[in-house]
Amino acid sequence: MPKPTPVTPDAPARIRTPLLTQEWLDLAFIHWAVDPGVVTALLPRGTVADTHDGVTYVGLVAFRMHRVGWLRMPGVPYLGTFPETNVRLYSVDEHGRRGVVFRSMDASRLIPVVMGRAGFRLPYLWSRMTVRQAGDTVTYTSSRRWPGPRGAYSRITVRTGERIEEPTELEHFLTARWGMHNAFFGGPEPLAFLPNHHPRWPLYRAELLTCKENLITAAGLPAPSGAPASVLYSPGVPVRLGRPARPAGIPTP
Repeated sequence: MPKPTPVTPDAPARIRTPLLTQEWLDLAFIHWAVDPGVVTALLPRGTVADTHDGVTYVGLVAFRMHRVGWLRMPGVPYLGTFPETNVRLYSVDEHGRRGVVFRSMDASRLIPVVMGRAGFRLPYLWSRMTVRQAGDTVTYTSSRRWPGPRGAYSRITVRTGERIEEPTELEHFLTARWGMHNAFFGGPEPLAFLPNHHPRWPLYRAELLTCKENLITAAGLPAPSGAPASVLYSPGVPVRLGRPARPAGIPTP
């Protein structure tokens, strides 16, 4: 693998003609450090675990998806707006592009789940979900409905703290991810990279008050042991997603 591109808090390139637009709102970023060998078998061919100081991370990220829209069309208020909770890993490919790999993506709208699974081959799962804010606390709940394992669940509550004026290298590593790796295409070389662009994250310290879940083990990973290495909150950002680039780095038509 070539040397990974630098971690940058700002997107490396604008996406002038987006495939999708959306907002990611009220995000809780919860991360546990793991040995890279733990996740190797779970990453797509053509990628390896991205590491920071010799370790990689398992992320549990809960948020509200808001007004997903296609191309330059306005975002959809109902079908494009829903809670979502992801289990994700950190990856780097043969071109040095850093990204994320989603192991599961629980969401509360069935039609977007079906479209994400069929159109993008993403691991979307239909779940009952809520996001509730009370003062400086946010609670995220989910209970899986389809396709399973049924009953996989999470209940997360965070208390937000002060704004982070200068995020650490690790905090940038965990949040400033400018694309995802996924098998969007069939054939012998299915790996592709879907870039994204958004403003620099507004990040806040957060305290994890409750974390009861089995989404991580349902995603094929060991249950977390010990306290998370990082807990962060962000009120969110508007996002543009570009077209998937095939393994050679050439965007799709």
